[in-house]
Amino acid sequence: MKRSALRAVAANVATTGVSLLRNGGRDMNKSEAVAFIRGNTELLSPPLTPEIILHLATESLPIWRKTEEELGEMNVPPPYWAFAWAGGQALARYVLDHPDLVSGKSVIDLGAGSGLAAIAAAKAGARSVLAIDIDPLAHAAIELNASTNGVTIGVSSQNVFEEPLPDTDVLLVGDLFYERDLAQRVLELIETADLRGSDVLVGDPRRSYFPVERFAQVTFYEVPVTRELEDSELKRTAVWRLAAPPAHSSSLRHDIVEAA
Repeated sequence: MKRSALRAVAANVATTGVSLLRNGGRDMNKSEAVAFIRGNTELLSPPLTPEIILHLATESLPIWRKTEEELGEMNVPPPYWAFAWAGGQALARYVLDHPDLVSGKSVIDLGAGSGLAAIAAAKAGARSVLAIDIDPLAHAAIELNASTNGVTIGVSSQNVFEEPLPDTDVLLVGDLFYERDLAQRVLELIETADLRGSDVLVGDPRRSYFPVERFAQVTFYEVPVTRELEDSELKRTAVWRLAAPPAHSSSLRHDIVEAA
C-alpha cells in the first residue's frame, strides 16, 4: 500500500479524532502491545542508520489488518510506528553525524512513530529525550526500540495542538507534512518553538504540503525506501531549518510542492 493511501486514512483520522482504543475496540495493555509488536515485526536496521535496530514491519497491509483484528476495531490509524520513513531516517542520520547539535541538551521528537530520531538523539548524547506520539501502540514500540538500543527515552501522548509544547533545546520533526491541515498546524508549532529559542530540525522529502519557501535546506540524503510505501526506491530527503520569516504573516502555500 502506497504512502498516499496511508495519508488518506491519516487525514480522516486527523479530522475525526479516531483513536486506537475507541469506538468499541478493546484496550490493549502494555504487555499485549509489546507481544503484538514482537510478533508482527522484525528486528531491522533502517538503511541510513545501520547503528540503530528497530522493530519494523516488512509489509504495510498485513500489520494494519492485524492491528484491526487485535483491537477488534476497523479503520484504526495507520501503523506509522512500524516503518522507518524517509524523513525520520534523514533526521536521525544527521543527528548521529552531528552529535554536538543535541549533546547535553533536552530533545523532543514530535510525531515520533518508531522513535528513530529520538533514539538517534539519545545515542548522540542528549541530556533528555521525549518522544511525543498520539498512537498508544507507538508508545510501546518506542519503549521497546529504546530498550533494544540501550537508551532511555520518555514517551508522551500529549496533544501538542491543544496544550503548549514543553520547552526544549532541540525539536525534531520528521515527515509530518503529508496532510494540509496537519501541515499548517505543525508549521505554526515549529514557528512558535523557534521563537521560544528551540533549535528546530525537520526531516522531509518535500511531501505534498511541505512549505518549502519557509525552510532552508541544511543537507540531503538519498534514502533507500520500498515501493510498497513510496513512489521510488530512492527518496531524496533533506534536513531543513526555518528560513527567515517573510514580510507578511506565514502561511502554507496552496500549491502542491511535490506529489509524494
